Amino acid sequence: MQTKYVDIQSISDLHTLYGWSKPRHPLVSLIDLKEANRSNIQNDTFYRLGFYGIHFKKITGVLNYGMSHYDFTEGTLMFVAPNQVISSDPDLQIEEAWGLVFHPDLLNSSPLGNKMNAYSFFHYDINEALHISEDEKLIVKDCVERIRKEYSQNIDKHTQLLIQTNIELLLNYCDRFYDRQFLTRSKVNNDIVQRFERMLKEYFNNETLIDMGLPDVHYFASALNLSANYLSDLLKRYTGKSTQEHIHLQLTEKAKTLLWGSDKPISEIAFELGFEHPSHFTKIFKTKTGKSPTEYRHLS
Repeated sequence: MQTKYVDIQSISDLHTLYGWSKPRHPLVSLIDLKEANRSNIQNDTFYRLGFYGIHFKKITGVLNYGMSHYDFTEGTLMFVAPNQVISSDPDLQIEEAWGLVFHPDLLNSSPLGNKMNAYSFFHYDINEALHISEDEKLIVKDCVERIRKEYSQNIDKHTQLLIQTNIELLLNYCDRFYDRQFLTRSKVNNDIVQRFERMLKEYFNNETLIDMGLPDVHYFASALNLSANYLSDLLKRYTGKSTQEHIHLQLTEKAKTLLWGSDKPISEIAFELGFEHPSHFTKIFKTKTGKSPTEYRHLS
């Protein structure tokens, strides 16, 4: 059976899907998923949302994210960015579930709009969701209730800024809670870091870089069953460097060995390292060492 996709581009479209009245504000809404009419939800359909979503769920059943299925019986916060795909079982048993949804247009021309990409958890997989404590849950609920009150009253010249400010406060708290979650999973995360470092060294020790090409972040994330954003954030917290920085550093070490150990032209070494264009290799090498490959060779 061919997969069916339905685009939900506006907050109003989402209210219609769940059988609710028109939203109080066209660009932001706090929705109670427990009160939703789920008769319109089809279990063979994936919904592509045109807005951000922060969802708290404590459910019994299966939630689908992309093409994967996850069983979440514990209370969690899940984050969805515009154009991500999500679906759910219409027979879900919901203990508690609500969502704050807000359209990118709400953030246009604002400082928050310019920094949304910094909240990389919007691009984590659902199995990397945020598990919050009861105290953290109270903080989150206080933030979203402030937003609800703000858009529910008469809109004035302060409304949009105050909503944006409270959304940013909520996101900053979530960033803090993720830091806590990384720390409380230190044993698992240390294992992941060590596995990544082994994989990285093995890849660059392989003599078939010409055929395989340079690895990218998604290669290692997929091998570790993580999203690219989650892996990079985990590495930053434990090593101070992103996945891409680790790849470039290992590449530089491999390049140093080749530069010292042979008289091959720089273009040939670049090719052996998987580069199609030597200029790209030279740029990365100089960024990491402060010298071009030729300058470095002459110093060694």
